[in-house]
Amino acid sequence: MKVLVADDELPIRMLMEQTLEDIEGIDLLFASNGEEALHAISEENPEIVFLDVMMPEFDGYEVLEIIHTHKEYDNMRVILLTAKGSEMDIRRAEMYNIDLYITKPFDPDFILDKTTKIIQEIKRDNQ
Repeated sequence: MKVLVADDELPIRMLMEQTLEDIEGIDLLFASNGEEALHAISEENPEIVFLDVMMPEFDGYEVLEIIHTHKEYDNMRVILLTAKGSEMDIRRAEMYNIDLYITKPFDPDFILDKTTKIIQEIKRDNQ
């Protein structure tokens, strides 16, 4: 199972790698901007995408807008990572049927728990 972490901050990518690397059966992919994220999505078709909202090239919402128009990504699970936690930002994110909205700083154990649950859901849905 492929998991993409798209965030322009190297410390966040490193923290996500440390948090998720021990989950059995996943391939971690990384992108440092929206353009790299879109390329990884089109080439690798990850099942789960952690997507930072504020990134260069394309921001997280622009990436969501693009992937939302392609049917082949309908089953992709998207988790937004953001420093923005206003009600307006949350409502904007919900327009794209994201799976989870996580504000930074976040608890790595929370990320690990939620990712594990999503992986179990995906496996159950694919049976």
